[in-house]
Amino acid sequence: MKPVAVLVIAKAPVPGLAKTRLAAGIGAEAAAEIAAAALLDTLDAVALAAAAARVVALTGDLERACRGHEIRDRLDDFIVVPQRGGGFAERLANAHADAAAATGLPVLQIGMDTPQVTAALLDECGSALSEADAVLGMACDGGWWVLGVRDSRTAACLADVEMSTSRTGTETLAALRDTGATVTLVAELADVDTVDDVDEVRRACVPSSRFARATRGF
Repeated sequence: MKPVAVLVIAKAPVPGLAKTRLAAGIGAEAAAEIAAAALLDTLDAVALAAAAARVVALTGDLERACRGHEIRDRLDDFIVVPQRGGGFAERLANAHADAAAATGLPVLQIGMDTPQVTAALLDECGSALSEADAVLGMACDGGWWVLGVRDSRTAACLADVEMSTSRTGTETLAALRDTGATVTLVAELADVDTVDDVDEVRRACVPSSRFARATRGF
């Protein structure tokens, strides 16, 4: 991978506050446990990637979170910055700016909803970013799971995109191109928002992953 900072947008998996759409189907405690497993699997993949720096933009209280102490220990290997801003789109744009300021590197950003992600896939995305102004990986539900930008100012366009809709991916792609950026599309992945998403994502995970273990029976 070319020099790049991998950025994870993370929310402390506090029951009742994390994965609320998933919680509607299985309960707040179970949803928070699954969110914690997904986050830890994601952090492990990022830690194994050939990145020059690793950053987590975090919101929420780890002291109240499921597996909070384990997550806190894992974050020792990451630069941790607080999320800032009003809506989610603004927080995403600000996280890109903060990660770039902390590392001086292009930023490859993912969330915590694709625990099947691997270090090899992240390396592929980082390599693609070396040949384009931006990379974007669509999610099967119409959103996106990864966004990389060579210049963090490109990500400012996210503030004008409505997040968490079936059009978010296509609107993000259009917004990036409207900045004049060249955009390379990378692999599409399924992400976990509701209980109906669990099986497909679990099948893409290794059986020994935390997510696979946490979702047995769903």
